[in-house]
Amino acid sequence: MLRWIRQQLGFDPPHQSETRTVYIANRFPQHGHYVPQKFADNRIISSKYTIWNFVPKNLFEQFRRIANFYFLIIFLVQLMIDTPTSPVTSGLPLFFVITVTAIKQGYEDWLRHKADNEVNGAPVFVVRSGSLVQTRSKNIRVGDIVRVAKDETFPADLVLLSSDRAEGTCHITTASLDGETNLKTHYAVPETAVSQSVSRLEALQAVVECQQPEADLYRFVGRITVTQQGEEIVRPLGPENLLLRGARLKNTKEIFGVAVYTGMESKMALNYKCKSQKRSAVEKSMNTFLIIYLVILLFEAILSTILKYAWQAENKWDEPFYNQKTEQERNSSQILKFISDFLAFLVLYNFIIPISLYVTVEMQKFLGSFFIGWDLDLYHEESDQKAQVNTSDLNEELGQVEYVFTDKTGTLTENEMQFRECSINGIKYQEINGKLVPEGMTDDFPDGSVPHLSREEELFLKAVSLCHTVQISYDQTDGVGDPFPRANGISSQMEYYASSPDEKALVEATKRMGVTFIGSNGENMEIKTFGRSEKYKLLHVLEFDANRRRMSVILQSPSGDKVLFTKGAESSVLPYTKSGEIDKTRLHVDEFALKGLRTLVVACRHFSAEEYEEVDRRLHEARTALQQREERLAEAFAFIERDLQLLGATGVEDKLQEKVQETIEALRLAGIKVWVLTGDKMETAVSVSLSCGHFHRTMNILELVQQKSDSECAEQLRRLARRIKEDHVIQHGLVVDGTSLSLALREHEKLFMEVCRSCSAVLCCRMAPLQKAKVVRLLKTSPEKPITLAIGDGANDVSMIQEAHVGIGIMGKEGRQAVRNSDYAIARFKFLAKLLLVHGHFYYIRIATLVQYFFYKNVCFITPQFLYQFFCLFSQQTLYDSVYLTLYNICFTSLPILVYSLFEQLVHPHVLQSKPALYRDISKNSLLSFKTFLYWTLLGFCHAFVFFFGSYILMGEDTSLMGNGQILKANRQLMFGNWTFGTLVFTVMVITVTLKLALETHFWTWMNHFVTWGSIAFYFIFSLFYGGIIWPFLHTQDMYFVFVQLLSSGSAWFAIIIIVLTCLFPDVIKKVFYRHLQPTSTQKSQLIETHQGISCVDSMCCLSEGESGCARLGRMVERLIGRCDPTRVSRSWSDSDPFCSNDRSILTLSPVEGSRC
Repeated sequence: MLRWIRQQLGFDPPHQSETRTVYIANRFPQHGHYVPQKFADNRIISSKYTIWNFVPKNLFEQFRRIANFYFLIIFLVQLMIDTPTSPVTSGLPLFFVITVTAIKQGYEDWLRHKADNEVNGAPVFVVRSGSLVQTRSKNIRVGDIVRVAKDETFPADLVLLSSDRAEGTCHITTASLDGETNLKTHYAVPETAVSQSVSRLEALQAVVECQQPEADLYRFVGRITVTQQGEEIVRPLGPENLLLRGARLKNTKEIFGVAVYTGMESKMALNYKCKSQKRSAVEKSMNTFLIIYLVILLFEAILSTILKYAWQAENKWDEPFYNQKTEQERNSSQILKFISDFLAFLVLYNFIIPISLYVTVEMQKFLGSFFIGWDLDLYHEESDQKAQVNTSDLNEELGQVEYVFTDKTGTLTENEMQFRECSINGIKYQEINGKLVPEGMTDDFPDGSVPHLSREEELFLKAVSLCHTVQISYDQTDGVGDPFPRANGISSQMEYYASSPDEKALVEATKRMGVTFIGSNGENMEIKTFGRSEKYKLLHVLEFDANRRRMSVILQSPSGDKVLFTKGAESSVLPYTKSGEIDKTRLHVDEFALKGLRTLVVACRHFSAEEYEEVDRRLHEARTALQQREERLAEAFAFIERDLQLLGATGVEDKLQEKVQETIEALRLAGIKVWVLTGDKMETAVSVSLSCGHFHRTMNILELVQQKSDSECAEQLRRLARRIKEDHVIQHGLVVDGTSLSLALREHEKLFMEVCRSCSAVLCCRMAPLQKAKVVRLLKTSPEKPITLAIGDGANDVSMIQEAHVGIGIMGKEGRQAVRNSDYAIARFKFLAKLLLVHGHFYYIRIATLVQYFFYKNVCFITPQFLYQFFCLFSQQTLYDSVYLTLYNICFTSLPILVYSLFEQLVHPHVLQSKPALYRDISKNSLLSFKTFLYWTLLGFCHAFVFFFGSYILMGEDTSLMGNGQILKANRQLMFGNWTFGTLVFTVMVITVTLKLALETHFWTWMNHFVTWGSIAFYFIFSLFYGGIIWPFLHTQDMYFVFVQLLSSGSAWFAIIIIVLTCLFPDVIKKVFYRHLQPTSTQKSQLIETHQGISCVDSMCCLSEGESGCARLGRMVERLIGRCDPTRVSRSWSDSDPFCSNDRSILTLSPVEGSRC
C-alpha cells in the first residue's frame, strides 16, 4: 500500500519494462483496462539552465570552487562581526568574478537554447485523422506516422514503413551521426511497404515492440506485428529498419515512418557527450599552491592574534586613556573575543588568496584557444578543414605530453586504399593495366581482348564483387526507381559508396578486371562478368562485427544454388576453412603483410536444400528474439560460417600520410615516446612502423607475441628484460599482440611496464578498442604519472581518446566519432608537431607564469598589511583604503598579466619547430615546480619588505618636503599620516609588480605596451580623481587630497624611484648572470635567434654609426634578457630555410620584411 502511494506521488516510479510497445498511428486497443505507456516528447534539450533555475544552479556550481566558497565565508564574516575592512572589499571582487563567469556561462547556454528552439520548431508533416498535417518537430509523439521528403533530416527515430519504391527501400547518409558519407540502404517489412498512400497508412493495423532507448547507434532489437484480414504477421526489426534522428534521406523521393524514440530518448540525443572533465597538471598545481597560501594566511592570522594578546597583557596597552572599554566589553568571554579577533585578522589578510586568478585563467584559456583555430599552418586546404578546439581546459597540457598513443589506419596512413595483389587458389596475382596477371608474368593480352579466367579465378572475383555492403550513386539522368540502369558507358555514370575504404577498393578492382557490380535493390544483386549479366537473389546478410572480424552474404545463384561468401581477417576465416590451398594462402597473406598491405581472406560454402532450411530457420529465430538477440545471432553465425572452402586473399595498400616520418622524429627529439596501437596484423603493422620511422632499421625489435599461458608470457618478459640490460647501448623496439597483452596485464603488469619503459618505441597490434584504453590507463597510472596523449580517427579509437589526458581526433575517412569525443581535432597527423611543440610550449609558459605571478603580486599586496600590525599594536588597522583593496586585483594589475598570457613567446615559433629538443625544457611541469614556486613566493615577501621598510625609512621619520621645498616639521603629523604612508606603499607596489611583469615579457606587442604603461597611468589618474574630489555618495572619505599632497612632495617621488629600483635591479642582475653561467636550451636559442636576425631584439640591434656607449650597453642587456619587440622587427628569411618556408602562422604577429638589419 505504502509503495503504491509513493508511486502515485512520483517518489517511487513504477518499474519500467525492458521493452516498449508502440501502436502505429496511436490506434490503442479498445478494451477498457489498457493504460498507455508514457514517452518523452520530441523536444531536444541541450541547454543546461532554464530561466527559473539559472541563478540558483549557477551559484551552486560556482561556489563548489574552493576559492569562491572561501571568499563567500570571508564576506559573511565581515557582515556578521566588526572587521577592519568593509564587506565591500571582498564582496565586490567576489561579485565581479561570479558575475563574469555567470555571464559567460549564461551566454553559452543562451546559444544552446537558440539552437534547440530552431531544431524543435522545424516544420514536419505527420499523418493524423486521415490526412497530412504540418506541425512543429517538438509536437511529434511516439506512434505518429511521419513523412520525410528527399534531402530532409529525420526529426525522430523512425521505423521505416514505406517509401516511394515498390520494394520499400530508401537510401540515407549518417554523416552528422558518425561521419560516414556513404549511402546506406534501409528496408521496410513487405507487409507495410505496400502502404504508400496516406489513406492506406491510416488503415494500417500494426504494433511495434522494441527495446527501451539505448545509445548504441548500430543496435536495435524489435519486431512488428501487422494484422491483415484477422491474421497476425510477425516480422523482425533491426538496425536496417530504423532511421535515426539526424540522418538525411537521399536518392528517395519520400518515406513514411513511425516514431519509436523521440526527443531526448532518440539515439542521437543519448550520444550527446558532456565536455571532458579532465583536469590539467597546471590546475592541480594551482590547487596545491592555494592550499599552501591558505596555510600561510592561517599562520599569519593566528600569529597576529597571539601577539595582540601578548602585547595587551600590559594594562597601558590593553585599555589606553583614549580608548576606554565599555562594561559589556570587559565582561565578554575571552574565547569569543579571541575567535572574533582571529576572524578579523583573517579578513584583513584574506587578499593573499587571489580570487581573480580563476576568472583570469578561464579567460586566458578561452581566448587563447582561438589561436589554434586561427593558425593557417594547421589548416588543410584539400579537405577545407581547420583545427578545432572542443575543450579549452587542457591547452597547457599540450606542452607536457610524454607519451603519444596513435592509431595506424587513417592516422599515420591516408585510409585511401589501392588494390595491389591477391592470392587465388595458392597462386599470387598482380593487377597490371586492369588485368589479373600471375606473379612473374607480364600483360601479354592484346588490347581490347577478353582475358580467359579459370573457374577458381572467376569465383574469387565474383565473391569479392558480391560480398560487401557497397552502395551505388547514379547520375540524375538515371531513373531513381530503377536499381539496374542499362545505359551505355555505365562505368562513367555510377560511383561506389562504402562504409569501409577496403570494400570500395576491392569492388573497384574487380570492376577493372571485368566483374562489375551493377547494384542491388534489397532482394537482388546484379553483376556483369565480361558483359554477361548475372542476377543473384540476396537471401541474408551476416553483418560485420568487431568480435567475429568478418562479414558474409548468403545468395541464390542464377542456377538456383544457395551459396555463402565470407571475407574477413585471416585469423577469423582460416581456422574455419576445411578445403582449398590453406598453407600457401597463409604464406601469401604473411608476405602481403610484410609489404605493409592490408589483408582479407575470402571463402565460400555451398548449401544443400536441407542445410539452407536449417540456416534460414536459425537466422529467423535469432533475429525475431527480443531477449539476448546478439548472443543468439552470434551462435547462428558461428553455425553458418564453418566448413568453408578457401578461395584466396587480397592485399590492399594504404598510403602513408604526408610528413609522418618527420613528425614522429620531431616528437622523439622532443623527448616524447610514441606508441602505435592498431587492430592490424603484426607483419603489416611492423612494416608500416618501419616505413613511417616509428621503428628504425638499426633498432633491435623485441617480440611478445602468440603467448599461450601466464607462465610462458612471464618467462618471455624476463628474457626480454635480460636482453635489454645486456644490449643497453642500442635502441629497442617492442612488438606486442592483443592476446599476449591480455596475459601480461593480468599477472605481470610491473614487469611488462619495466620492459616497455626501456624501449624507445612500442607497437601493439591486433588490439581491441578497450585494450587500447587499458594500455593508456596502464601508463597513466604508473608511478611516474606521465602525461599521455591519444590520437585516432575512428570509432574504435574513442575509448583511448577519452582515457588519455589529452585526446586528439583526426578528421579522417572513418567517421566523426573520434572528433566528437576528442579535446582537439586536426586534419592530418603532421599537424601534431606544431600543436605540441609550438602551441603547447606557448600555452604552458604563459599559464605557468600567470599562476606564479598572481601569487607573487598578492604576497606583495598583503605582507605590508601584516607588517603594519607591528606598528599599530595589532589593532587590525588597515594600511590601504578599501577602494584600493577592492580594485588592486580587478583593475590595477589584471590586464598586463592577461595580455601577457595571451601573446607571450619565449622564442620564435619557427625555432621551436626546428629545435624540438626545446620542448624538454618545459617537460614534467618544470616551470611550476616547488622550487620555482618558492622563488616567486620569497621574491614576493622580499619585495613587500622593501616596499614597507623602504617607505618607512625614507618617509616616515623627521622630514617631509613639500612641493615648494619648505621643511614642515610641525605639520608632519597632518601631512604624513596613516593614509599617506599606505598610499605610498601601494603606489610603489603597483609600479613594481607591473614592471616586474614587463621584465618577464620577451615578446612585446602594441597591446603589451598599452596595458603595461596604461595600467600605471590609470592608477595615477584614478587616484587623483578619487582623492581630489569630495564624492557625496561616500560615507567617509579618508583619502581626500592625500594622493595630491603625496605627489607634491619631492621626497615621495625620490622614494618611489629608489624603492622600485631596489626591488627590480637584483632581478636584472640575476637574469644576466644566470644567462651567462647556466643558460637553458631556450635561452641559448634566444641568443642564436637574435644573432641570426630571425627576431631582432629592438631597433637598437640595427647599429647606427653614431651609436653611444649607453645605447650599446642597453642593447647588450636587452639581448641578455632575451627581449623582442615585434613592432620594430626587421627579418630576413630565405625560401630555402627548412623551417621558415610556407609558414602562415597567426602566432607570428610581426610582419615579415625583406630588408636585413
